[in-house]
Amino acid sequence: MIRLPPFEYTAPATAKDAARILADHGPEAMAVAGGTDLFPNMKRRQFTPKVLVGLRNVQEARGVRANGELNVGALATLAEVAASPVVRARWPAVARAAGLVSSPPLRNAGTMGGNLCVDTRCNYYNQSESWRASIGYCMKKDGDVCLVAPGSDKCWALSSSDTAPVMIALGAEVTLVGPRSERRIGVRDLYGPDGIAYLAKRPEEVLTCIHVPDREGWAMTYRKVRRRGSIDFPVLGVAVAVRLGASRVVEEARVVLGAVHTSPVEADDAEEFLRGRSLDPPTIEMAAGIAYRPAKPLDNADLSYAWRKRMARIEVARALGEVAGLATES
Repeated sequence: MIRLPPFEYTAPATAKDAARILADHGPEAMAVAGGTDLFPNMKRRQFTPKVLVGLRNVQEARGVRANGELNVGALATLAEVAASPVVRARWPAVARAAGLVSSPPLRNAGTMGGNLCVDTRCNYYNQSESWRASIGYCMKKDGDVCLVAPGSDKCWALSSSDTAPVMIALGAEVTLVGPRSERRIGVRDLYGPDGIAYLAKRPEEVLTCIHVPDREGWAMTYRKVRRRGSIDFPVLGVAVAVRLGASRVVEEARVVLGAVHTSPVEADDAEEFLRGRSLDPPTIEMAAGIAYRPAKPLDNADLSYAWRKRMARIEVARALGEVAGLATES
């Protein structure tokens, strides 16, 4: 049995109090919500905080509310969001992405905020401490070389969030509470430049709410590729949202890829290509051929990276077919 390292636990009642504790203890403290990713990482000694700041008592970070825009408390569980009638009806891609994370028991514990902030993943990193020691560690933890790309000065661990691509595609924002102030930023701005500095959120800040704009009149979906139909992290995620005008002409489009880079990838060129065009099969195929180009899968996740690259094109086409109302493979 792999045991957790020793730590102190505190559960403040407000986000500001939690942020103060995190700031006071600096790198020795970490926040925990559902703990479905953090606790396994602690058992593998990827994180060894001396203080865990539990967020379960922070009432301002709970609940799912829709009044024009959708406000999802960061502590809302993935299961709660996936089952919400209002989310399923008006923001179906959000419900779908939440419902595809891991397995039912973990969705009952895992939170929306936790999934947005989930650690990046790599075959050389997500292993036991003894396994990592046997190969000499990697730069993400205890080493100084990226074992995926040894000549790189950058960590290439992959973004592994299912909900992040959807939130970026829908133009969502998050509220971050610090010890003295709070700020609201776009989800697209939440992510950092590499697999180590993967969050732009400051270490002492607490994510309390996700704000999703009203997308009435938009069609949206999320597709996930993984080896098994449950439990596994994505090896590819595709979020698509489009607003169609007369004659099925695309007025606005968003295409975001997950699990193919250190942060979610926005397919800007494909979005620009789609605007003003009818969403018919030839257009979809051409847009998919543009959208998959920025995907940069490496040999650091399940399944072949060359196959994952090819699947990006296929899954973008399937996602666009879904929002166009065309028959697609499941």
